[in-house]
Amino acid sequence: MESNRSKVIGFVFVSALALITPPAANGQESSGSAPINPVLEWNQILIDTLIATNTANSSSQRLGAIVHTAIFDAHNGIERRYAPIFVHDTAPKGASRCAAIIAAAYTALAGLFPSQKPALDASYDSSLAALSNDEEDGRQSRERGIAWGTEAALEVLAWRAADGFSNSYPPFIGGDAVGQWRPTPPAFGPMSAQGLAFTRMFVLMSDAQFQPGPPRALMDPTYTSDFNAVTAIGRRTGSARTDEQTALALFWEGNASVHWNQAANQIARANRLSISDSNRLLAVLNIAMADTAFTIWSAKRFYGSISFEVTWRPVTSIPLADTDGNPDTVADPEWLPLINTPSHPEYPAGHPSLNGAAATVLLNYFRPQQIFTLTTAGQPSRTYTSIPQARSDGNNGRVWGGMHYPSTIEISDGVGQTIANYVNQNSMRRRHRSHHPDDLHRRH
Repeated sequence: MESNRSKVIGFVFVSALALITPPAANGQESSGSAPINPVLEWNQILIDTLIATNTANSSSQRLGAIVHTAIFDAHNGIERRYAPIFVHDTAPKGASRCAAIIAAAYTALAGLFPSQKPALDASYDSSLAALSNDEEDGRQSRERGIAWGTEAALEVLAWRAADGFSNSYPPFIGGDAVGQWRPTPPAFGPMSAQGLAFTRMFVLMSDAQFQPGPPRALMDPTYTSDFNAVTAIGRRTGSARTDEQTALALFWEGNASVHWNQAANQIARANRLSISDSNRLLAVLNIAMADTAFTIWSAKRFYGSISFEVTWRPVTSIPLADTDGNPDTVADPEWLPLINTPSHPEYPAGHPSLNGAAATVLLNYFRPQQIFTLTTAGQPSRTYTSIPQARSDGNNGRVWGGMHYPSTIEISDGVGQTIANYVNQNSMRRRHRSHHPDDLHRRH
């Protein structure tokens, strides 16, 4: 990578994918009469699957983007309203849009989560059975929709199988220069999820397109402010945190893809988004988060390899402050963070960048005041009435948890915001301008 990169101003693949075929629908019909939205239904199944498999946050953005690329292109191959993400073919005439969505989602999830196939089979049967109530395209060919959705998903899975994420890379341990990232306690392991730094983009041209500029230097007043803030509020014991801040730090340590898909799903339901609008919203959301994660991990790997860039974590910098040459930082050899530090460079920051990306997507589509409930395993659920408040809590939680410096969080959130706007403005665009009632250019 080159040091003059542009700055921001802001699966395991199943080799036998050909064998993944949706199970035959059982023909059972639902007795309900409420209209269904299979995009939201299968987004919820994605959320449930991430939770059931305890999938790491670092893997989840890519998985969510794969699933929603398959869903988007399957539906769009029939509707033809937007430019496709990857699959450019047109579906057979008369194919059911809803059946295509269901088959694409099922096929993608079964390929990515083979251990969950029995549960996915049951969800698939239930979804197809409910299509008898689909007034939108219930008379279209279910069989053609299933075949098309399966084909689209298999193409997407094959594309992403070679995206670099699952390749083997030499362990990266940074260096021992003052300010440089090095492995942190308790595991002292090499950089985790390193494959993200080398993964092919979904929409962005490269992982350098929106790479942030270098971090602040050790003698910079911003570094002093960062250091002192985390020293005081991020420590495990004797911290200036309130009980609520401690609880928020622990809650927002959870999976960002789960949190923001939960928010998007609930807000979309409350605002009664159409299938088409839901489809684009969730594709933009998940792809923006994925391309943000790849950008951030690439920058972590890049700056972490430079001996004079300040990428060490507070758990390293605070005990070693007497070596940093800054007279305004004071060493505390006993300092430990509230939350164990993730094993990768401090700059830039992963979770805040994802918060910035996801919240920006939602704020491009909806008014700020929305009600949604988020969950984290082992923590009480939290109900929010504001998208910006969730974003703020998630970002501040990284300082309260003792893992990141405030200036890193601000910059990283900005990277996510920039990428989200780019994805929204440059991909999945309308083929022809019109005033179709499903167009989602208004804020709900």
